[in-house]
Amino acid sequence: MEQPNNSLIAKYNVAAPRYTSYPTVPFWESDVFNPKEWLSRLKTTYAQSKSDGISLYVHLPFCERLCTYCGCNTRITKNHGVETPYINYVLREWEMYKAAIDEEIVISEIHLGGGTPTFFEPVNLQRLIVGLLNGATVKEGASFSFEAHPANTTKEHLHTLYRLGFRRLSLGIQDFDPHVQYLINRHQTVEDVQRVMDEAREIGYTSINFDLIYGLPLQTQTTVRDTIKKSLRMSPDRISFYSYAHVPWIKPGQRRFTEHDLPVGEEKLALYILGKQMIEEKGYKDVGMDHFAKPEDELFKAALSGSLHRNFMGYADRYTPVLIGLGVSSISDAWSSFAQNVKKVEDYYRLLDEERLPVVKGHLLHEEDKVLRRYILEMMCKGKVELKDGFSLNEVIVDRLHPLERDGLVACGTGYIKATQIGRSFLRNICMAFDQRLQLSKEQEQLFSQAI
Repeated sequence: MEQPNNSLIAKYNVAAPRYTSYPTVPFWESDVFNPKEWLSRLKTTYAQSKSDGISLYVHLPFCERLCTYCGCNTRITKNHGVETPYINYVLREWEMYKAAIDEEIVISEIHLGGGTPTFFEPVNLQRLIVGLLNGATVKEGASFSFEAHPANTTKEHLHTLYRLGFRRLSLGIQDFDPHVQYLINRHQTVEDVQRVMDEAREIGYTSINFDLIYGLPLQTQTTVRDTIKKSLRMSPDRISFYSYAHVPWIKPGQRRFTEHDLPVGEEKLALYILGKQMIEEKGYKDVGMDHFAKPEDELFKAALSGSLHRNFMGYADRYTPVLIGLGVSSISDAWSSFAQNVKKVEDYYRLLDEERLPVVKGHLLHEEDKVLRRYILEMMCKGKVELKDGFSLNEVIVDRLHPLERDGLVACGTGYIKATQIGRSFLRNICMAFDQRLQLSKEQEQLFSQAI
């Protein structure tokens, strides 16, 4: 496999979005955002795409300890008395959305994220899911999944969620090296992971994902090789191999270690190349960016068929025009509009007590936004943008693509722009060429993590 050279790494190791949306959150026009218009667009989009169903994301923010690498919105507590009131408020928010949509609710996807969803007792997770499904129709072939901490996921968690329709889980591992685990304050053993996998497979779960991260403090090729080797021995169905996003100006918890502890640039990319090679040698297929799946897994099948999608939950094997995020900090998407909830639990409760949707900001997409969103989504999912049905590139974007083409990252032909083999390691950089809002900003260095 051809590898990027040092000069490319130095040139393109810049702050770059992860492109789970376009426009990206820092460039939303929240000052002119109107929650009523958001609900109107949501209702219209759902009416036009009801057969596709709704994707539901529920953010469960509570964790018993702070993982210092984490960029998620969390609330650290050992008080499990927070579970019941939080679920009550999430279900109240869902009732508000159902009333606004005012049609039969069809659910295509549910994902529980966090935080630590398995912080919640199984009985409370059951009450949450039963409440979400109350009065709704579950679409045939629906996908229910949850994120699990290997050290606290019990057999009862697995049984309870399986009975409710869950068949997929994602285990947050990150790294098995004890020194790395100490610095990132994330503790689980190989035995913890193996136990959860064995129990899940015995129960009947059909897709298990491992979340791994490269670029963490004190990681070396030796430690990453060991982590990948141990992971592959357990044979998960999918592996997400993410780049660590170092943004301590946003997440102060990342200050437990310093920049001197981090592999960067060429050294960091070497960790990704090593992991990618090891994963692919075991038969996993490269899907999108940072994701790998077995050939029989639905994620790879979606990539082959062209139905792979990317949203705020990451890559998905299906496209639903409506994604509703429930809980603190969750983001909703109705294709032509976005909305994000407040981030503090107390504010979330207060707004719902006032019978107000707990949305704090959002964006109503312009026509240009929708076109650029399609380009970026195609590049992130297919590695290729097709200029058809009257779509074309303006001269500014074309000019930004020329250096990428000269550097061998993209190939531009009649009606298409395609990432090359080397370019697939720089998808975020390629998408930046289409990102009009980012290019007009001078502030991206303090908004996003490094591309490499």
